[in-house]
Amino acid sequence: MTVYTNTARFDGTARALTEDELHKLAPSVFATTAHHSRSEKFMPIPTIEVVRGLAKEGFSVVGASQSLARLPDRKLFTKHLLRIRQLDETVTFKTGDTVPEMQLKNANDGTGAYDLMSALFRISCLNSMVAWLNTLSSFKVRHSGKDVAAKVIEGTFSVIDQSRKALAAPEAWSSIQLANEEQMIFANAAHQIRFGEQIEGEAPVSAIEPVQLLQPRRWEDRSNDLWTTFNRVQENAIKGGLQGRRVNDNGVVRRSTTRLIKGVDQNVSLNKALFTLANAMAELKGIKIAA
Repeated sequence: MTVYTNTARFDGTARALTEDELHKLAPSVFATTAHHSRSEKFMPIPTIEVVRGLAKEGFSVVGASQSLARLPDRKLFTKHLLRIRQLDETVTFKTGDTVPEMQLKNANDGTGAYDLMSALFRISCLNSMVAWLNTLSSFKVRHSGKDVAAKVIEGTFSVIDQSRKALAAPEAWSSIQLANEEQMIFANAAHQIRFGEQIEGEAPVSAIEPVQLLQPRRWEDRSNDLWTTFNRVQENAIKGGLQGRRVNDNGVVRRSTTRLIKGVDQNVSLNKALFTLANAMAELKGIKIAA
């Protein structure tokens, strides 16, 4: 299951998922108690209560997914990821084809803290990236201690503001032109991030070349500026579909195709790393986007 769902529109407005749709995509969102394996010290954070609270402020869930549960009894408590966007038509925050969002990650089975992250969503490639800079960090709450629910609400609006600040990236990075050598430096670093550690069932590192991450999937992505280069690399790294070939020790040619990144944690960590890489490149070129 991917967070980029068919039930959420990907034009400039999008629409909110209904609670019925959300329940089908990520039933663990509705957990109000902790998994039975947790101790009394574990404080559950019901994601649905946060979602309903944000809805009153004009924020809606526009995409959802949850991790596969190895044990059936964890399905209703396991890790999930939501894309949340402000749909108030009287307030418009947008740069080009990119709008600010938040990504909410939570689990009530002990596999992760509550984490709300500033994010950007580029409409043309139907892909969401996590904005991860020194001044655009996420807001985490551990499932322990007192006033957990209050801490969650307290941190929400600070992340919303950070998402809007992240909109400076498309405009600023679009002004930075990269030479072919600089694009390859970026692609090589991204290749190490994506394929540096062998993933079970995935194509061997040597089967996919860094230059493949630079391949455009649509005409408008053929520009050499940093923003477009970043988006090409990010989409190729996450959506998969790259075909590779290698010759084994016996001289047999093996072909393989990279897969869509479906895991919640892997999706988030890869997005963070690539966004940070792009920001580092921008700073090397003399442009900072966060204040």
